[in-house]
Amino acid sequence: MTSAVTTKTPITVAKGDGIGPEIMAATLHVMQEAGASLDIETIEIGESVYDKGHSGGILPESWDSLLRTKVFLKAPITTPQGGGFKSLNVTVRKTLGLYANIRPCVAYAPFVKTKHPGMDVVIVRENEEDTYAGIEHRQTDDVYQCLKLITRPGTEKIVRYAFEYARANNRKKVTCFSKDNIMKMTDGLFHKVFDEVGQEYPDLEKEFWIVDIGAAKLADTPEVFDVVVMPNLYGDILSDVTAQIAGSVGLAGSSNIGAKAAMFEAIHGSAPRRAGQNLANPSGLLLAGVMLLVYVGQIEAAERMHNAWLKTLEDGIHTYDIFKEGFSKQKVGTKEFAQAIAARVGQVPQHLKVVRYSPTPINPEKLGFRPNPPQKKETIGVDVFLHHRGQSPDELGAALQKVQGELKLDMLSNRGVKVWPKGIPETYCVDNWRCRFLAEPFKSPLRHQQIIDLLKRVTDAGFEFIKIENLCTFDGEINFSLGQGQ
Repeated sequence: MTSAVTTKTPITVAKGDGIGPEIMAATLHVMQEAGASLDIETIEIGESVYDKGHSGGILPESWDSLLRTKVFLKAPITTPQGGGFKSLNVTVRKTLGLYANIRPCVAYAPFVKTKHPGMDVVIVRENEEDTYAGIEHRQTDDVYQCLKLITRPGTEKIVRYAFEYARANNRKKVTCFSKDNIMKMTDGLFHKVFDEVGQEYPDLEKEFWIVDIGAAKLADTPEVFDVVVMPNLYGDILSDVTAQIAGSVGLAGSSNIGAKAAMFEAIHGSAPRRAGQNLANPSGLLLAGVMLLVYVGQIEAAERMHNAWLKTLEDGIHTYDIFKEGFSKQKVGTKEFAQAIAARVGQVPQHLKVVRYSPTPINPEKLGFRPNPPQKKETIGVDVFLHHRGQSPDELGAALQKVQGELKLDMLSNRGVKVWPKGIPETYCVDNWRCRFLAEPFKSPLRHQQIIDLLKRVTDAGFEFIKIENLCTFDGEINFSLGQGQ
């Protein structure tokens, strides 16, 4: 998205809760002094809106502004505790299709304390899928479930964005984290698509890490990473970890980018205990404002703003959270910190790296995905999940064999572990059972009526089924997981 500086770019601004109004005022002041040309529309979000009975934390009429400007600068909000209240961040991201969350995590040593002075890592997090689909159920007295959804289109978009980001910002390497040694289908798809898309970028180095050891490496030697792309949950956790080890979560801004809209925010919360005290560090939201200016094409203003902020750090003018006795020169409040940055607009740092942004930013509208060609899908079995107590795996298996009919009972599992046939008594079982029935002969396609008839026999025998999952092949290849130990 581009805009001439002489033309004011319309944006929507929300001041948020807690420290939000203070850091937003500081951010807008610096943006203005840096030469940003913005037409600002202000909306109300957060705690006051929740209190009015809007469970999403945003008024219906506020959507008119967001849909008109398609650029949102948002301060942190306070989400009320308890059920029934939805995350505003998740709502906005999903409603506007903001699939890419970008979080630069940079060390500013020696001016901000860190154990990793050479660190400069960008986390690219998928923003719409994974467990953040928010599809959860209580199935039995013992068991709750959360569905993890990974799609090929969603994965391809975020992976391609990561490679394009690396190219546009003169990065050398893109790393993928997933857990496909355990979740072979969902995380396996993420890894597979990363490898496929990576072939389109021969100029960039590619690597893959299992997320647990990758996270350990990231925390220990972050300087070996450059751009790291990962699914939603891992990205949410590790972007905070990465920001903190760089220096402070309070210094990190983020962008949420979609094909036609974007949201910019600090990654920290509303910190209500610091509200109204002129103490909060506005740097996270300020750097989000820099990202906003890059997004709308006001590159020179973004560079002036970012470099003035770096010069202020170098000059030892610090808010309380990064102030170091004997090193920092002046402890200042939120407002004074912003004034100090504004006074340095036009200056560049002498020790920290001067920031320069690409004049040709990424156009997310052009980053699509290739439709997956349809495959021949055949149902060859069904997993029937039962809420059941009072029988051992052998007793339950024997009882279900009596109702199996055309579909033969192949396995019982409990919490993913095979417990019948030939289970071991040491395996602890809860009241949720996966009962796998397969067509005979194996791999023969089923009619849905056969599944319906099986469910009738199961219920007539006094069993309560919770849900079913059809077991399918695609072009003859099995596309469902085995039980652990099967």
